[in-house]
Amino acid sequence: MNQVEQKFTWKRALLYACLLLVAVVQIFPLIWLVDFSLGSSNEMFTNGLLIIPEKIRWDNYVTAFVDGHFLHYLKNSILVNVTAVVFVIAISILAAFAVTRMKWKLQGFVKTLLLMGMMIPIHATLLPNYVIYDKLGLTDSFWALLIPYVAFSLPQGLFLTCSFMDSIPKELEEAAIMDGCSIYRIIGTVITPLMKSSMATVAIMTFLNNWNEFMMASTYLSSNKWKTLPFSILEFTGQYSSNYAVQFAVMALTAMPAVVVYVLLNKYITKGVAMGAVKG
Repeated sequence: MNQVEQKFTWKRALLYACLLLVAVVQIFPLIWLVDFSLGSSNEMFTNGLLIIPEKIRWDNYVTAFVDGHFLHYLKNSILVNVTAVVFVIAISILAAFAVTRMKWKLQGFVKTLLLMGMMIPIHATLLPNYVIYDKLGLTDSFWALLIPYVAFSLPQGLFLTCSFMDSIPKELEEAAIMDGCSIYRIIGTVITPLMKSSMATVAIMTFLNNWNEFMMASTYLSSNKWKTLPFSILEFTGQYSSNYAVQFAVMALTAMPAVVVYVLLNKYITKGVAMGAVKG
């Protein structure tokens, strides 16, 4: 092995070691979460980062599933998040077509204004939104969560969608117009089928960003009718004591759908963001 190959091998080994270290750091919170969820509450107060349970407590997950009303909160989370994904995708495509393909006054200003939404922290609007919802009678309702979830996911969705739409040849739309297609048919039959990668990326990122959101939900909701999965943890929090082991089990169950979605669809996220960045 010559000196160049040896140097290259050492560089690759160092790179793999760094990547492995980063992976361990990233995945450790999940390991820590599962580890503490299988112990008892008394075993939580140890000096080590991890514990070795005297007895693996699978009943923590049973308690979390049953007493934490897991299915009810899961249904609400899926309903709110899936609806938000549908709205974000639909509005992103329509808005991207309007600001990239159509020529109208204030076109650039409106696009910039919509994209500036990425600069606003979602929790900075808690108080004004609550005042508005209270006056409109929307507090403690499905719309109290859906509206902000869509509004704060839309700028990112629009950014990615515009990048993809800019790469679609305008000649396809001109040919469709020559065939007598209306603007809505062009969007539905010409543009949308070509944007499957963009739609998948926007859908996954919108879902993951809103899945574990708790601050807005706890501010706008008061009854259990529309509360989402993070509220399951509060079922095991008392005034003077809490069942920490079951709370960890609830958090593990809550994180599971998001982890599964990320692991299965990670290639679409990476591909979509990379393609959108290059094409933009």
